[in-house]
Amino acid sequence: MTFTQAFLIFFLIVQVIHFLGTWKLYVKAGRKAWEAAVPIYNAFVLMRIINRPKEWYWVILLFIPIIQLIVFPVIWVETIRAFGRTERMETILVVVTLGLYIYYVNYMLDVEYVHERSLKPRSSAGEWIASILFAVVAATLVHTYVMQPFVIPSSSLEKTLLVGDFLFVSKVHYGPRTPMTSVALPMVHDAIPFTGMKSYLKEPQLPYFRFPGFESIERNDIVVFNWPADTLTVITDPNSKVIHKPLDKRSNYVKRCVGLPGDQLEVRDGYVFTNGTQNVLPNRAKLQFKYIVYTKGQGFNPQYMHDRYDITDSFGSYSDNPNVYIFPGLTEATAEELKNHPNVARVQKYIEQAGQIDTSVFPHNDNYQWNNSNFGPIDIPARGTTVQLTLENIPLYKRAISEYEGKNLTVEDNQIKIDDRVITSYTFEQDYYWMMGDNRGNSQDSRSWGFVPFDHVLGKPVFVWMSWDTNGKGFNKIRWNRLFTTVSGDGAPVSYFKYFLILLGGWFVFNYFRKKKKKA
Repeated sequence: MTFTQAFLIFFLIVQVIHFLGTWKLYVKAGRKAWEAAVPIYNAFVLMRIINRPKEWYWVILLFIPIIQLIVFPVIWVETIRAFGRTERMETILVVVTLGLYIYYVNYMLDVEYVHERSLKPRSSAGEWIASILFAVVAATLVHTYVMQPFVIPSSSLEKTLLVGDFLFVSKVHYGPRTPMTSVALPMVHDAIPFTGMKSYLKEPQLPYFRFPGFESIERNDIVVFNWPADTLTVITDPNSKVIHKPLDKRSNYVKRCVGLPGDQLEVRDGYVFTNGTQNVLPNRAKLQFKYIVYTKGQGFNPQYMHDRYDITDSFGSYSDNPNVYIFPGLTEATAEELKNHPNVARVQKYIEQAGQIDTSVFPHNDNYQWNNSNFGPIDIPARGTTVQLTLENIPLYKRAISEYEGKNLTVEDNQIKIDDRVITSYTFEQDYYWMMGDNRGNSQDSRSWGFVPFDHVLGKPVFVWMSWDTNGKGFNKIRWNRLFTTVSGDGAPVSYFKYFLILLGGWFVFNYFRKKKKKA
């Protein structure tokens, strides 16, 4: 049975349940019994019965994943109240029985329809709850389909984005993706805060769908996406329970897209080459590498590096030698300047040699003599392109075909099979990207887990609205020069914080006089 068939059966079952539980109520409200049985049309009729204005708006909300979990209880409560059942206990019963209490009202009680029922809450508590529900629905719509807040947890894009930057991520640039996990807490990702508990149910899952965006991912764009290799319930807890997460509940990552669909990509001594040409980063971006600093003994304070160059990466002694330090993220300019320090003997960039095998690097196979510093060449799949599959290159594409495209791929008796059918080529069904951090010596990225499929893409960071420096003190914990700055663009980031304050002040003044005029 296909998903479409299963969904249609489920939808029809819901319609039958609705008809059997409400048809008498429709009649008592002056409607026809058959109107309760017509899909979608019955929702419009029900909105009129419960006296909901703009019924089209409410019907749309009923079909939006996650939002519907908030709207359905409201509709159940309003349905029984439209027939005079306003007691608090009945309100609780209709919610905890998932609306099935309406059956009791429909068949067992002699109720009358309340014409011209007021929708205004009867108490301050009811008004407060109604306001919260409206705010949650509005915030969830914006969070899911327009803009989502995000915080930078690591230094892989240091200099462009800092640890402690709070971003607004646009969903509309690349097209908002509808939720696939249909039962989940609104505006909560994979785990309930402070509990470590899952915030969702794995089933039922909806098919992947994305609304059109107004631009495509371009080379060097900073992109937020679901981490393909995420298996932890709580990503910040390495001892967290290992589970298989739904796609849209995998942890959010932010990296720079350095390889597009159809590109041939290679990393040479830490530098990225696409189609034979070295990638040139925007001027806001600063490449960083791992460096080993050999000192002359006393007189060198590693904290000097943090204070002078605003390095947020940690440093540590190298091996057992107290005079040798390793810095995971220095720019080449900083490394050159450090060579002139009177207590520094030598500064050496840490590069893994070409041909040195690192099996922690994608595709985790001894036949590929790749490492983080020297990697590839590798061809990035594009939608509609066909690759010839061999026993030698299948490690590169097996995860994409089986995990991301859902094919039952096996290798048996030196033959590659999909659904037990021998194949020699494969045509990809979606685009793939190569995501990397600017900190080449301290970034877990596509070099670790391979291609990022387009269905994992969440959005594009556009704005830093807050930046928090945990090493700062007092008011210096806030990086004031980064407040309300754009993520993309040329030159140094410009703060628009003062303009925000002016607009905010103008709004308060306008609102004050508006209320004063209304009161008069």
